[in-house]
Amino acid sequence: MKSAPFRLIPRLEIKEDFVVKGYQYEGVEKIGPPHALALKYYEDSADEIIFIDTVASLYGRNTLVNVIQKVAREIFIPLTVGGGIKKISDITTLLSSGADKVAINTHAINNNQFLYDACREFGSQCIVLSVQAKKNEKENDYYALTDNARENPGIKVTDWILKAQDLGVGEILLSSVDRDGTRLGYDIELFEKIAKIANVPVIAHGGAGSINDINKICSSQFSDAISFSSIVHYKIATISDIKKKLRENNIYIR
Repeated sequence: MKSAPFRLIPRLEIKEDFVVKGYQYEGVEKIGPPHALALKYYEDSADEIIFIDTVASLYGRNTLVNVIQKVAREIFIPLTVGGGIKKISDITTLLSSGADKVAINTHAINNNQFLYDACREFGSQCIVLSVQAKKNEKENDYYALTDNARENPGIKVTDWILKAQDLGVGEILLSSVDRDGTRLGYDIELFEKIAKIANVPVIAHGGAGSINDINKICSSQFSDAISFSSIVHYKIATISDIKKKLRENNIYIR
């Protein structure tokens, strides 16, 4: 049994004023207002919530400050915010607005020194490495994408995670681009591969279409937390439903 309980973390991907959901990071559909959904999931026993500004890297800014300020007044679980974070002052602003952690992807790959500086300035516990992993079938290996999975800088996921751990990150948000929005289940191969090298907690994301999918990834013990979106956005199951099933299967959760 794990020494720490699994955390169940809904992920809210936000474009402009709406939570959206795409398929492999494309073709987004509007789901609803972020504040209302965050409050709903909080009341339904979410352990944490992740907010991602999906167009922040494209437009060079994170626009979630107002959302986080509003949410943080009513929700008392850890909040992680990602998207478009390029400066130390961006992190300061988000943390002072109510975020507990920030998730960094594109600028961390483009500027390793920034990731190092952020970890030293705020502490590893505040800095989450966001990794968008896509499989190269020919090589049978995974590459880390940037800019909301629009760009491939040619860096293998394993190499990048090992380096980022040395730079000081405290957690890894690992998303499967291939499984995102498909509801085909988590890419167990990906998470097993990373579990062998990770020395910080890993959040698994991408592919949950049923409670059984979540039970399977939890049972594998290849991650420390589970993130999901479609399964709750489309009311396939509630977080309470998921927790009930996991407890019945003797999965150690909060």
